[in-house]
Amino acid sequence: MTRSSQRLPTVITIALIGAALIHGPIAQPSHYHDFADQATRFGVAHFADVASNLGFVLVALWGYASLAPLRAGYALAHGWGGYRLFLLGLLLTGIGSSYYHLAPDNARLVWDRLPIALACGGLLAGVWGDTRGRDSRRVAAVLALAAVGSVAWWHFTELAGRGDLRPYLLLQALPFLLIPLWQRGYAYGKYDRWYFGAALVLYAAAKWAEMNDHEIGAALGMTGHTLKHLLATLACASVVAGLNHRVIAAMSRAQEQSPGNLDHA
Repeated sequence: MTRSSQRLPTVITIALIGAALIHGPIAQPSHYHDFADQATRFGVAHFADVASNLGFVLVALWGYASLAPLRAGYALAHGWGGYRLFLLGLLLTGIGSSYYHLAPDNARLVWDRLPIALACGGLLAGVWGDTRGRDSRRVAAVLALAAVGSVAWWHFTELAGRGDLRPYLLLQALPFLLIPLWQRGYAYGKYDRWYFGAALVLYAAAKWAEMNDHEIGAALGMTGHTLKHLLATLACASVVAGLNHRVIAAMSRAQEQSPGNLDHA
């Protein structure tokens, strides 16, 4: 990786922080909790928005069950600290978002946004560790604190009557910019880039669906926010599938080099 390409992610991050400071506070829309899904089914309010979070829980459990046993080897060791935080954030997203959508308000929204921020931080830390061949646990811890701080900043500024989403939005934006740059700059594996690239495209589509909740609901019957949950679940599944593909490929290579003597340490 050239020195200029090494510096580019840092320059972009600093530029985004500077732009956010110049822009000033970004308030939450006043109609934020006005979701298109108002149906009650099986006694559950906003049923589709609540039930569509189950996918996050299932993907998190799949990821941990398939990856954790091999976390110390097979190309996972450096990034595992971050990916573990990502999977934890994903599991908590399924729980927290369900809790929020049962009765949407700002107090419950904290428990929706916090896990999402943790998942974003974990994904950044995991790719950082992978691309540099360095243990990602400390970076994951720092980004976990940043995630908590970003949601706390919004919550307390909201209570003060001047809500500010800038830190939270920045943490969501950084994976779109930094992950492709890190993967390209450090010659990341082709299939890893494809899986992560698909995840970023799907998540961008999820954000679009979120912003067009009522319009999509009127056109499709399924509301935009429900669709957002499903697309975001597929994005997370693409990340987990990519990591599993990497593990399987590494195991195959190890088996070819020393048949019958795999090191699972």
